[in-house]
Amino acid sequence: MKKIFLIFTLLVIEVFSCTTIIVTKEASEDGSIMVAMAADDEVGDQRIVYVPAKDHIKGSKRPIYPYLNNYPRYVGKGLGPAYDIKGLEATKPLGYIDEVEHTYAYFDGCYGLMNEHQLSIGESTCASYYNTDPGKDRIFDTRALSHIALERCTKAKEAILLMGKLAENYGYYGYGETLTIADKDEGWTFEISGTGMGKSAVWVAKKIPEGEVFVCPNIFRIREIDPKDSNILYSSNLFTLAKQNNWWDPKENKKLDWLKVISPGEYDHPYYSLRRIWRIFSRLNPSMNLSPWVKDAFTNEYPFSIKPLKKLSVRDVFSLLRDHYEQTPFDLTKGLAAGPFGNPYRFFGPYDHLYNESGFQEPAKLPGAWERSPSVIYTGYAYVNQIRKNLPNEIAGICWIALDNPYTSCMIPLYIGVNNLPDTIQYQTVEKFDESQLWWIFNLTANYAMLKFDYMKKDILDIQTQLEKNLFDNQKNIEQKALLLYKKNPQEAKKFLTEYTVNTAYYIKDKWWDFSKKLIAKYNDGYVNKPVQATEVGYPKWWLDKVGYQNGPTTYEKPKNDNNN
Repeated sequence: MKKIFLIFTLLVIEVFSCTTIIVTKEASEDGSIMVAMAADDEVGDQRIVYVPAKDHIKGSKRPIYPYLNNYPRYVGKGLGPAYDIKGLEATKPLGYIDEVEHTYAYFDGCYGLMNEHQLSIGESTCASYYNTDPGKDRIFDTRALSHIALERCTKAKEAILLMGKLAENYGYYGYGETLTIADKDEGWTFEISGTGMGKSAVWVAKKIPEGEVFVCPNIFRIREIDPKDSNILYSSNLFTLAKQNNWWDPKENKKLDWLKVISPGEYDHPYYSLRRIWRIFSRLNPSMNLSPWVKDAFTNEYPFSIKPLKKLSVRDVFSLLRDHYEQTPFDLTKGLAAGPFGNPYRFFGPYDHLYNESGFQEPAKLPGAWERSPSVIYTGYAYVNQIRKNLPNEIAGICWIALDNPYTSCMIPLYIGVNNLPDTIQYQTVEKFDESQLWWIFNLTANYAMLKFDYMKKDILDIQTQLEKNLFDNQKNIEQKALLLYKKNPQEAKKFLTEYTVNTAYYIKDKWWDFSKKLIAKYNDGYVNKPVQATEVGYPKWWLDKVGYQNGPTTYEKPKNDNNN
């Protein structure tokens, strides 16, 4: 039995409601391990920044910076040149830990993405009973933990043990969190929460079975903790705290159920998370005949991970993040809420709030809710990290990233062996439109498409498919050239990959900006202006009937049921 009390918190962090996926190497077409994530928080800082490798003086200290979401999420020289913003005060650290003599290069976004050894991370916020604030006894959140892991580790298990130890010793703040973590051999999920009792943290981790796919959409996925299972890790204090604080009674339940012990269930309203698990697993293996309806958030109907019917490519994984429940009973492109042109996106308003935000109290009663699909309009960026063993790290590791909403944008390859990232990705803010920045160009397309979605999506998917096909078709050629250079001089290979990555980003930017302008002209003022100018397409009949078009002013007579003067 749990003690029933409410933890008040003045959290300064904003919540990410993200989807993250791991594909193990035997579940992929080419033997890659993949870590995918849709970072669903568009109001934040959407820059993707290159953090270079560094050597440090022995005995020096590593500052631990607070979680800041809006631009700029960090200012200073400690994490690389792109974060050194003139005219802005440097971010003050919450505390310090001992530094190591050498740290690895990595890509950084709202969380760390991938380091030079291909160690990769994804993230998803989860509901926890214990949401805590930062302080002198709680200096780590999952973003800071992801940074330290990528700076110091090459293996997923090594990263988990380091992050867990730091969170226990230096304190953890924030919501419940899941990090998906993979190296060249294996993938794990790491789930962490505060305790409500001072600075410490509790955490668990579980290895993804080989040949299977794992998904976390804002709900803890690890259930029973078996101390004898070598594929499960957990904090040193887990069982002690669970017994001391009546989270778990071994007399009632022999095995500790992590989800039930630490979480009220789904992160937001019912099926906010579970529907995504159902959809992604059903797409990967329809023969499982999973039901979209379950008893409650603590259901055992959905496995921890599954074996897909066919092996997956990078594009297959991206298609999961681009899903709106098409051709299911929950299809967001259908119905009155989608409007006349099948817009799958729904906007947040004052009527929306977190179902489980109040800790140990009864969940809030909701006036209503929208289905929550993997693809949402407020995605800041999405990526699939491709991790491979058959090439040098510099060439093998790729972050395939789509800025803004992945459905209405195009993947771009960011090779981990680069010396820097393109300015069009590293320098931008969501506060001011800037056509020199790739994120804003994709964002413009996403927003304009909502005016006539089922028309414009055809144009968008055509150019998306064409550009992505060209990139994948050219991948082998680029990597062969890079490998030849690498054998002669690794630095020449890094230079080549940097030039390719930068040039590709600007090529996509120019192509998409030109496409965006054509899209605006083609669908200007509600017409379809190509091939014939100002073709009147109007609205579909079903929508006209639903909204009362037939009741419009078709006669001079006053309608009998009209009480207006």
